[in-house]
Amino acid sequence: MTALAAVGTFVPADRVTIESYAEAFDLTPMQVRVFRRYHKLGTAARSTESLAGLLGLALADLALTAEQAARVRYVLYARTFPVVVPYPHNPLHDALAAAGLGHAQAFAVGQQACASGLLAIDLAGRLVRADGDGALAVVLTGEKTFTGEARFVVETSMFGEGAAACLVAASGDRDRLLSYVVRLRGEFDGDHDEVASEYQRIYHDALGEAVTAAVAKAGLGLDDVAVILPHNVNEMAWQRTCKRIGYPLDRVLLEHVADYGHVFCADAFINHRTAVERGLLRPGDRYVIAAAGAGRGATFSAMVFEH
Repeated sequence: MTALAAVGTFVPADRVTIESYAEAFDLTPMQVRVFRRYHKLGTAARSTESLAGLLGLALADLALTAEQAARVRYVLYARTFPVVVPYPHNPLHDALAAAGLGHAQAFAVGQQACASGLLAIDLAGRLVRADGDGALAVVLTGEKTFTGEARFVVETSMFGEGAAACLVAASGDRDRLLSYVVRLRGEFDGDHDEVASEYQRIYHDALGEAVTAAVAKAGLGLDDVAVILPHNVNEMAWQRTCKRIGYPLDRVLLEHVADYGHVFCADAFINHRTAVERGLLRPGDRYVIAAAGAGRGATFSAMVFEH
């Protein structure tokens, strides 16, 4: 059974504010206030590190032993955007070489946009189970806000910079994957202006259905879920989703939304670190990681783990 053997994260100390975006994105004072008061988005994390540097800091925080590093056979880089640096740079391989993981087979996973992190965990588990000889995999997440589209989504979210690294094993005593549900919605593969309003209309129901389906697939009920570790798109989205499914909002870890912003595919794993450090997850607790991605279509997905 796929398990997270360790999680490493990096979130920089520097921040940008929603007010600093007003001129670049033609935001009115009212729109700025809506972001702060309604979406609960005020700042987003920023780093002077390169993308290779961000990924390297998450790998360093993973604190692999020499024995673990030697067993890492695959590295999956889960990302939101198809292109994250100008050609021909390859920050993934640069980061892996610096971390002593240059021997691993490395590739990117981005087909499900901001939900690609969960896809990468599933794929990593399948790969190491197929090898069956103690192989390990690393899932890397985190990107730079190098374009306007990668900094800000109008009326929705601010992207933050940071990174996370997960060590994935075929089995383990903690953070064992109990179920994975993914809903692909190909009808949203079209011009943004044409599909955006319908996407927003179905968003909360679709995300809620993915969460409840994953919980049911694990043989559990929502009352059995100790906490939901969300993607940090905005707080209002989670208020509405929780209302749809009848789950207490105070058991969704939302404290980083207003500070870090939406750290691409790294959100859930950064939230995992916080949940563990704050004692929100005790041995045996079941928890949900949920995410939605919009790009080439839409993806709504959820995983249930046992801590």
